[in-house]
Amino acid sequence: MAASVQLNLRSFKAPFNLKPIAKQFSRPGRIRCAATTPTKRYSITLLPGDGIGPEVISVAKNVLKLAGSLEGIEFSFQEMPMGGAALDLTGVPLPEETLSAAQRADAVLLGAIGGYKWDKNEKHLKPETGLLQLREGLKVFANLRPATVLPQLVDSSTLKKDVAEGVDLMVVRELTGGIYFGKPRGFGTNEKGEDIGFNTEVYSTLEV
Repeated sequence: MAASVQLNLRSFKAPFNLKPIAKQFSRPGRIRCAATTPTKRYSITLLPGDGIGPEVISVAKNVLKLAGSLEGIEFSFQEMPMGGAALDLTGVPLPEETLSAAQRADAVLLGAIGGYKWDKNEKHLKPETGLLQLREGLKVFANLRPATVLPQLVDSSTLKKDVAEGVDLMVVRELTGGIYFGKPRGFGTNEKGEDIGFNTEVYSTLEV
């Protein structure tokens, strides 16, 4: 329910002369509190994944709920399997239903992917393969990785203080360009009859 503050403005006779007011207040004013009146709604697909992922995503969800309640933002969440968890449940690291849910959502929160349990799986059945498929399916080109050393933690760094202090970097790492999904790729034989492997590194103008 929206909270509101009602202000009643009544006319009064001042003990001194005032210039005529062009327009008289004819109705009470109303102020709405944005914190309890959601004006924005977003859907988020949650991909807890493996290892510590479910724990991290659970806390992140609670943080979003609290922040949204304070800022007038409403979030709806849909949790889907991915990675090793999806392998155990469906036999593939990225089910079609999971990718579709991610594509429909306004945002995706991913926990963690992989673990020793699935290390010996064939490549197409490794949890990490699902991560590559997700990147390709969402057409994401890069992720942003901030590296900031807080003053309170500078003495905890394995780097010397004069090296770590004041560090504030943003690493832009590509996810789908270059050799990731470049084609052609595969195996063959060269003119000497030797077995070879080949991959293509390719970038579009937009990616560059």
